[in-house]
Amino acid sequence: MAGILDLLNSDLGKTIISGVSGSTGAPQNKTADLLSIAMPVLMGAMQKNASSPQGAEGLLGAVMGKHDGSILDNLGGLFQGGVDDSVVNDGAGILGHILGSKQTNVEAALSQKSGMDMAQVSQILKVAAPILMGVLGKQARQNGVQDAGGLSNVLGGLLGGGQGSRQQSLIETFLDADGDGSILDDVAGMVLNSGAKKGGLGGLLGGLFGRR
Repeated sequence: MAGILDLLNSDLGKTIISGVSGSTGAPQNKTADLLSIAMPVLMGAMQKNASSPQGAEGLLGAVMGKHDGSILDNLGGLFQGGVDDSVVNDGAGILGHILGSKQTNVEAALSQKSGMDMAQVSQILKVAAPILMGVLGKQARQNGVQDAGGLSNVLGGLLGGGQGSRQQSLIETFLDADGDGSILDDVAGMVLNSGAKKGGLGGLLGGLFGRR
C-alpha cells in the first residue's frame, strides 16, 4: 500500500497541492512543505483515535459513509472557483474531532516549522482534512475493510508501512506534548527520510516545483 507521502508525490498529489494552494492563497512550495508534515500528523491522530473501540467505530462509519473517497473523483471541480464553504466547515469539524484540545498546539508547531502564519496553516488544514479522509475512505474501500482491524491496517500502511510504528510513536509523543513543536523535528526527519533529498522540511516534495 502506498504511503501518504507517495500520494502527495503523485499526479493526484500535485493536484491536491496546487488546489489547496490556490484555494488558500499560500505559495505552492510552502503548501507542499506543510502538507508533507501535516498529513502524516493528521493521519497519526486518526490512528490514535481509532485505538479505542468508540473512536474506531466512529472513523469506520465515516469512511463507509460520507468520506468514502468520492471527493477524490472530481478534485478539479472541488478546487475550481475556490473550495466550497461546506468542505471547509467539514474540515474544521474533522480537525476538531481528531485533534481535540491539541489543535491549536499542533497548528502553532506546524506554523513554526513551515514559516507560515497560523491563519494560513489553519485554512490549509481545513481544506486538506476532508481530502485526507477521502484518501482513507478510498483505501478502505479498495481493501474491502469491514471492521476496525482492517481500518487500522490501512492507517498503518498510509503512515509508512515498516516505519509506521516508529513514526506513529513520534506523532503520538508530539500530540501529547506541550505543543512547543520540538518533537516535530523528529517527526519531520522520520517522515521525510525515505529516499528524500536533504534540505529542510519539504525535501521530498521540493522537486515538484523545481527547487533543490
